[in-house]
Amino acid sequence: MTIDQLTESVIGMAMEIHRLMGPGYNESIYHRSLEVELAAANIPFESEVPINVFYKGKIVGKFEADMVITIGKQLLIELKSCETIVKAHEAQTVNYLTATGIDDGLILNFGAPSLQFKRKFRLYRPRQSSNDPFDIQ
Repeated sequence: MTIDQLTESVIGMAMEIHRLMGPGYNESIYHRSLEVELAAANIPFESEVPINVFYKGKIVGKFEADMVITIGKQLLIELKSCETIVKAHEAQTVNYLTATGIDDGLILNFGAPSLQFKRKFRLYRPRQSSNDPFDIQ
């Protein structure tokens, strides 16, 4: 399974959770629901993963990633249950990616009327150009 296929699969699971539960629950409810979906799909993951931040070889801070999927290439998942994904959520996810060395991240927001999701990358990855006039870059 490629990282793109894995990401698509996780987004599908999140859509199913949002469709069945709707918005409005605490983030932890969606977190546990996604754990159920991942386990049912036999996708290995870790929850509430501790992240150390180093400066000159010394730990200067600690974070906790909501989830890391550990099949093939890793995927860091940051869950939200708020009105909308904001720049601070994106920066937080990129910081987690940088601190862990994981390349791919996914923000899932269950708090909006429709599921919101956004992919983030540790390193800048320009989108591939497309001949599709509706593919907004």
